[in-house]
Amino acid sequence: MSKKTRRFPDIESNIKLAKVVPDTAQTRSPTYRLPVEDIDFLTRDELRPVRLQLELLKPEMILEEENIHTTCVLFGGARIRQPSEITAETSPGIAKLAPFYEEARKFAEMVTVESLKTGGEDMVVCTGGGPGVMEAGCRGAQDAGGRSVTLNIVLPHEQAPNEFATPELCINFHYFAIRKMHFLMRAKVLAAFPGGFGTLDELFETLTLVQTHRMHTLPILLFGKEFWNSIINWDALKAAGTISPDDLDLFHIVDTAEEGFELIKDVF
Repeated sequence: MSKKTRRFPDIESNIKLAKVVPDTAQTRSPTYRLPVEDIDFLTRDELRPVRLQLELLKPEMILEEENIHTTCVLFGGARIRQPSEITAETSPGIAKLAPFYEEARKFAEMVTVESLKTGGEDMVVCTGGGPGVMEAGCRGAQDAGGRSVTLNIVLPHEQAPNEFATPELCINFHYFAIRKMHFLMRAKVLAAFPGGFGTLDELFETLTLVQTHRMHTLPILLFGKEFWNSIINWDALKAAGTISPDDLDLFHIVDTAEEGFELIKDVF
C-alpha cells in the first residue's frame, strides 16, 4: 500500500515517534519498547516460530524484488582450494580434488553466459556463499558478468561471504532447515561437487524430495566420478533393495564442466 493511500501510520513513523518522549522510568522500561525494536523480546525462545517465518520471508522478498526467477544451485566443499593454493602442507585428498575448483568456476561461468542471453533472471548461480566450491561458483558468475545468489549461515567458526558474492543477493541464515528450503525453492538445476557432511546432507535431501515426489524432477549433476563412486556404493543400495533401480536415474555423474553443461543445455 502506498503512503498516499495508507489509512494508518506506518511502522517507521511510529518508531521515530516512540523515541521522542520524555526520559522517565516508564519510557526506559523494556516493556515500553515497540516489539519490532525489542531485540530481547525477539530472541526469546517463545518467538522461534516468528523468527522461522521471518527467515523464510526475508530472502523470498529479496529475491522477488531482484527478479531472481530460477537458479542453478552449486553444492560443494568449503575446503576445496584452487590448484594455485595447494602447498606441501595440503592434505593429499584435498590436493587431488583441487581441479574441481576450476570445474565449478567454469561451469558457473557457462551457465551464467547462457542465462544472460535471456536477461539474467533465470538460472542464476546460487551457492552457500563461503569458500571452496562456493567461491568458485560465485567467481564463475562474476567472470561472465552476471550475479550470484549466496545463502550463508552463521557458524561457530567464521564463514564470511566470499569476495565474489553479489552484495545485494548475499543472504545470511540462522536456521539450516530454512536455508536448505531456499536452496530448492527456485532451483532449476542442482550441481553437487565433492564435499563433506554438508554437501552430502544437501544432496541427499534433494534426492529424497525428488524420489518421493515432494519436489518436481530437476537435473541433478554429481561432479567427480571417482569421488562419488568411491564414497557411495550406489549398486549396493540397489542390490539391497533400499532404493529401486530407477532411482539411479535421478542423477548423472560427470567429470567436467563441459559434460555437465551438455546435459542441461535444454533447460535454458
